[in-house]
Amino acid sequence: MKYYAPRVAFAIVVANMIGTGVFTSLGFQLLSISDTRVILLLWALGGLCALCGALCYAELGVRHPKSGGEYHFLSELVHPYAGFVSGCVSATVGFAAPIALAALTFGNYLEAALVPVAPKWSATLLIAGLIVVHTRNRRESGAGQVYLTLLKLLLIMCFIAFAVGNNPAFTSQLAPTPTADMTAFFSSNTAVALIYVTYAYSGWNAATYIIGEMDNPRRYLPLVLVAGCGFVTALYLALNLVFLISAPLDALRGQVEIGYVVAGYLLGDAGAVIVALVLAGILISTVSAMILAGPRALLRLGGDYPKFQWLGTVAEDGLPRNAVLFMGGVALLFLWSSTFEQILIFAGLLMAANTFVTVVALFISRQRQPRAASEDLFHMPLFPLPAIIFLAITGWTLIYSAFSFPTQLGVFLVALCLGWPLYRWARS
Repeated sequence: MKYYAPRVAFAIVVANMIGTGVFTSLGFQLLSISDTRVILLLWALGGLCALCGALCYAELGVRHPKSGGEYHFLSELVHPYAGFVSGCVSATVGFAAPIALAALTFGNYLEAALVPVAPKWSATLLIAGLIVVHTRNRRESGAGQVYLTLLKLLLIMCFIAFAVGNNPAFTSQLAPTPTADMTAFFSSNTAVALIYVTYAYSGWNAATYIIGEMDNPRRYLPLVLVAGCGFVTALYLALNLVFLISAPLDALRGQVEIGYVVAGYLLGDAGAVIVALVLAGILISTVSAMILAGPRALLRLGGDYPKFQWLGTVAEDGLPRNAVLFMGGVALLFLWSSTFEQILIFAGLLMAANTFVTVVALFISRQRQPRAASEDLFHMPLFPLPAIIFLAITGWTLIYSAFSFPTQLGVFLVALCLGWPLYRWARS
């Protein structure tokens, strides 16, 4: 069996992270926060949280090197039911919902660029096309992801360079206003805004879903996760800085297609159309990366539970074609049944809860497998500080979110209760 090279794993991490969130979140954040310093601080805090989470997952990955992400870690360290619920969350909300969001944003940008196709139909065609790509063979799947990610990074950096070099007219928006108060950073509005930020950073754990298919994961997984998070954090801060100085806040507030709005102020209507097409092209890499990584959790689920055996079927080249097709179908269901903001909030909450429990599992792993018994493995620096930082930031977000979005919390609790009889049936 041929394995994915580290560059493919790095491309998967970066492409999973850079997608819908960074090109849509700012408009929602500005609805409740007007101080640009608070917004930039939130994006820096999100990067710190992702980096701490990556350090935790890197250690978990080298201690328990099998594909499946949270499903594998929780099944082995907490309880099979915890892994089962996590696997279902990863397969549906964790990957399928973001696939739907990124594809819908792709369609929105095409519509903004005057392409005469409804956004949901453009999104449907994109998902279907990439399912075909990732069910052909492993070589095309991995190489295609690397090239798409390189193209995405090149286009984003060109956009940033052009905006900065074009003498942006709204740099004064970075200065504090007479009524600015940094204590607003600790408000409930900020905690809710942080949901959008953490959603934008989600994907930092993507490489753990293909650990079993990576070349020498115990050596390369920590480097892939940490380097991917650091790189994306720097890029996110630069992008949001460009957005905030290139268009008036009132024009950005509540908008989904932030890149298109900013391009309109930088280049005029004709230039905005070109940039909208570019941003749509960038999102192809994001959808591709999630369709590649996500089905690996389903693959493990199918291998462990007889009732889902068909999901664990792989072709001769090791590609989980049934799992890819199933996840694509769930993504299309999200796409045609929910609004953009509903998907984003629900996905952000469930993914944050999933990673929170998984980082707690690291302490269980440390207790079962002390450092003395595994000197050759990666150990995060300054343990347990990175884990505590991640749990504090994520926990703060989850608590405020539970009060702000009780409907989404209720759906999650109902799903958790219904998961037990489904788990018992799946084991039979």
